[in-house]
Amino acid sequence: MNGPFLTKVFYFNAAHQYGHHEWSNEKNWEVFGPDSKIHGHNYTLEVMVSGSINPETGFIVDLLQLKNIVQKNVIDILDHTQFDVEVDWFQDKQPSSENLVIFIWEQIIKVFDSNSLHRIRLHETATIFTDYYGPG
Repeated sequence: MNGPFLTKVFYFNAAHQYGHHEWSNEKNWEVFGPDSKIHGHNYTLEVMVSGSINPETGFIVDLLQLKNIVQKNVIDILDHTQFDVEVDWFQDKQPSSENLVIFIWEQIIKVFDSNSLHRIRLHETATIFTDYYGPG
């Protein structure tokens, strides 16, 4: 895509816990360390879109529409949750940032043009972020 890229930033807070129920506490600690205990993050979510500029509006996308889609399909689901427990999608997955960006992508493309969605970037901490450009 050679058009402009536009990024909208969102914030949410959520907790999670790594581990396997069938493992002992010691084994979970050995593999996941302190993350085997419930802990939370103040996430920063970047949703990047691309596409042709609409000559009538001068915009790539309707930002209010994008904001409402992300709010309803991502933020309202994840904010102030322990998402590995409360969100069914994570029942058979570790609640890693790598899995979380895939979940977020899937939630957005259910109702947003997948050709316009370019990248999801999720900041878990000030020094760790994960990018996802969609499947394939």
